[in-house]
Amino acid sequence: MSRPELAGERVTARERKAHQRPLSNRAWQAFLKFLARLTAVTLFRVRARGRELVPATGGGLLLSNHQSNLDPLFVGLTCDRRLNYVARDTLFGFALLRWLFRTLDAIPIDRDGLGLAGLKETLKRLKRGEMVLLFPEGTRTRNGELQPIKPGFCVVARRASVPIVPVALAGSYEAWPRQRRVFRVTPIHVHYGAPLWPAEFSRLNDEEMVAEVERRMRACLDAAELARRRALRLPQKTCEGGGRAIA
Repeated sequence: MSRPELAGERVTARERKAHQRPLSNRAWQAFLKFLARLTAVTLFRVRARGRELVPATGGGLLLSNHQSNLDPLFVGLTCDRRLNYVARDTLFGFALLRWLFRTLDAIPIDRDGLGLAGLKETLKRLKRGEMVLLFPEGTRTRNGELQPIKPGFCVVARRASVPIVPVALAGSYEAWPRQRRVFRVTPIHVHYGAPLWPAEFSRLNDEEMVAEVERRMRACLDAAELARRRALRLPQKTCEGGGRAIA
């Protein structure tokens, strides 16, 4: 390895150290994750498959379907890496939510998209080698099915030059659809797919990129739904999948 490459590594390490969260913040996040994971496994019997496909290091975009308000929790608990979440800026107007989001280092976004400030902060974290979770449908599904995804993630992935990891949940809609005020307990299954690497999507235009990501997300959803149906002994759909405990 050449000297310039070594120097680059030293700069990267120095930058990461400068942006490292305070120990108290990291300890709080670890405690919340432990408590939430214990609750999720006990109540919702959360299972996940394909977690090993998430790159162990470096920045990455995790793109998930959006069935309920529980989705960030379940994806965060089943992913072995720490995630950066995005939240609508209007939610920061509530004192309790504002405090919680800030302790979790959430990225505020406007209603119409990432916005300039949200885009800059997201790119910063990706280039620091962190993972960011996005819901490219833009809003929660009304029927449990994957809705057409929006192309906003394309510019983020291209500028940061990071892999895109598809993931999907099944059962989250049954647990807490947007038309219901309170959730109910039901098994949740999560399935991670193979990453789409920068070398792959650099050959695609935005329309092709969206179509490929949507195809992979649908495959993840089929696999997660099949695993959920097996757990509940419901009639099977034609798809492949499985599951394992996240604990």
